Amino acid sequence: MFRIYYLNPISPEGTALWKPEYRTAEKLSEADAVLVRSAAMEGLHLPEQVLAVARAGAGVNNIPLRRCAEQGIVVFNTPGANASSVMELALCGMFLGSRDVIGGIEWTRSIRDSGSVAAQVEKGKRRFAGHEIAGRRLGVIGLGAVGGLLANAAWRLGMEVYGYDPYISIDAAWHLDNHIHRVQTLDAILEACDVISLHTPLLEATRHMINAETLGKMRSGVLVLNFARDQLVDDEAMAAALQSGRVRRYVTDFPNNRTANMEGVIAIPHLGASTQESEDKCARMAVRQVMDYLENGNITHSVNFPDCDMGPCLRAGRMAILHRNIPNSLSRFTAAVSGEGVNIAELLNRSRGEYAYTMLDLDSSAPAGIEDTLKRMEGVLRVRCIQ
Repeated sequence: MFRIYYLNPISPEGTALWKPEYRTAEKLSEADAVLVRSAAMEGLHLPEQVLAVARAGAGVNNIPLRRCAEQGIVVFNTPGANASSVMELALCGMFLGSRDVIGGIEWTRSIRDSGSVAAQVEKGKRRFAGHEIAGRRLGVIGLGAVGGLLANAAWRLGMEVYGYDPYISIDAAWHLDNHIHRVQTLDAILEACDVISLHTPLLEATRHMINAETLGKMRSGVLVLNFARDQLVDDEAMAAALQSGRVRRYVTDFPNNRTANMEGVIAIPHLGASTQESEDKCARMAVRQVMDYLENGNITHSVNFPDCDMGPCLRAGRMAILHRNIPNSLSRFTAAVSGEGVNIAELLNRSRGEYAYTMLDLDSSAPAGIEDTLKRMEGVLRVRCIQ
């Protein structure tokens, strides 16, 4: 029996998928796995028996990834499950930024008790005029789950779309409409586009990628959309660009004390994934990932260990070893198991940066004591005997 602890409410569309042998843990100290959405986990102590943390969403900045890896805890996320919701809000942000709908609504509300609303609207509406998006150039930075959907949708709406992503996956490239112009440099986006939309993860290499230098390369009056991560944009540089007119409007789904008070900013309260459909899809994906890992040892969409999938275990036993990515690890593991007279029918070894994962399918049950033998080896973080 496995016990699951919830740090946030999780959609029942997901929790309904648990098999009968899964139970809700009343306390974290009882949990085999943890499901989380936005709860901060940085200062949270995770007990030794916790095997997995699943984030029902894409971003994992609320989870201590390295500390989890060192404890042998696999962290999952659900990339793409909320992509449609975020894409739709990005489209909404583009419309709001292109036409001063918000300003017009606020002004109409201010004159609602005047007794001459209709007459004043006809005289004052030109103050809030904007422009169509058809025919405009959209630059999408990051062509993954959300960026690819946005690029395709914008082209269908009549925009000329440019995309930049040096790390685009084969799957993402296949789903990209062939009318999208793929460019090889970020500058090609910055210099050519009327609207620029950010869809990259927050890494050290992308932190403040929109800064004084990159803003200076943009066309005057550009519209900038950020539905990816707050820290991709340098707020001080953005404030200066708005004041100078270089940026006409900045639409962000990540308001903070600075941007919420900036003139020219449309600050949306982090609503990108806040749809029932998104929460349902994220929950379903997270539950399925956790069950497959707990039952079979398979890893899909981990953010701190490599993905590794051998399907269901059809042999007498399976050993799953989380370890540091150091030389000769695999040979030491196989020698230890073979030395016990057990045949290894199949194996899979994958690495990701400084961490790795090894799965061994055995023709007979794991011998007594082999788990402890492997745990004592250099670099081993966790060993599980499955089945």
